[in-house]
Amino acid sequence: MWYHVSKQHEFIVPKKCVKTPDDLVFWQRSEAYYEYLGFILTLNSAVQGNALDAQCPQSPVINNVVQMLNRLDKWITEIPPTEQPQRFGNKSFRTWHERLQQNAAEELKQVLPEDLYRAIPEVVQYLYESFGNPTRIDYGTGHEMAFLMFLCCMFKIGAFEDNDKVAVVIKVFNRYLELVRRLQLIYRMEPAGSHGVWSLDDYQFVPFIWGSAQLIGHPRIEPRHFVDQGIVEAYSKKYMFLGCIEFISKVKIGPFAEHSNQLWNVSAVSSWSKVNSGLIKMYQAEVLAKFPVIQHVFFGSLLPLTPMVPKCSTPTITPNYKGAPVDDNEPPPPAVPQ
Repeated sequence: MWYHVSKQHEFIVPKKCVKTPDDLVFWQRSEAYYEYLGFILTLNSAVQGNALDAQCPQSPVINNVVQMLNRLDKWITEIPPTEQPQRFGNKSFRTWHERLQQNAAEELKQVLPEDLYRAIPEVVQYLYESFGNPTRIDYGTGHEMAFLMFLCCMFKIGAFEDNDKVAVVIKVFNRYLELVRRLQLIYRMEPAGSHGVWSLDDYQFVPFIWGSAQLIGHPRIEPRHFVDQGIVEAYSKKYMFLGCIEFISKVKIGPFAEHSNQLWNVSAVSSWSKVNSGLIKMYQAEVLAKFPVIQHVFFGSLLPLTPMVPKCSTPTITPNYKGAPVDDNEPPPPAVPQ
């Protein structure tokens, strides 16, 4: 059962609170951490066995969000890249992002029912952060995380319904992936914080998690098959993981084992369930525990930095979406930074 805020809930404009690496402890003990991780894991379970073209329930707001992303995609056509000597970081992205800043709140009015307009000042901040940094003209897992937090907030305010979980992955998030890939290519965006050949991917992470969940129990496709170009071409439109592999193969040159060594190693794992659980642990360690990512996270009333002491420091099962269990015998954590 999804936890929805009350009609009397007071929304706030979220802000960054993790100022130094020492502040990571507040994030890892926070309600926001467990709400977000619970969201990722809950949708991970929901999407198992569902291809991108699967029939699934969806509320009207699902289609509204997809239509909003379609309009944002159209802006790319209306704002073509400028001719410039630099290979990376086309400055036209700043114009695109300025239009986002100017129009996102109004776009959300076309997405949400009128009784939820009061949530817009809070949830729009996550939308602003979802498509890359206009100063550096880069994109990375922190921007992906901002969009996922936006989706999480949409559940919390009651815009998405409980039976929208599959549609949020295969309709909304997949459409978001198509949009940000186009932004990356058209505006030659730099990867934000990439570890190069040793990273899973220059730009994304969660589509590999949810994409591997889609393939759990597939009768024909095993992890070893995703390095087979024929399999990738045949199934890239049906499975998010293979769509990611197809995109990487288009934008990188050379042998796959050399330009994507981490993924090459993943292909040796025996089952998709093991791939999936391993990627979740990797995401917790390489994204959710990294200061360069978390310093840019916004915290508000829906995803607060208020402490919630879990019974274990690294959850391995889906936490209650309302929050992790609290151990009354543990001492309270230090004060949360403001």
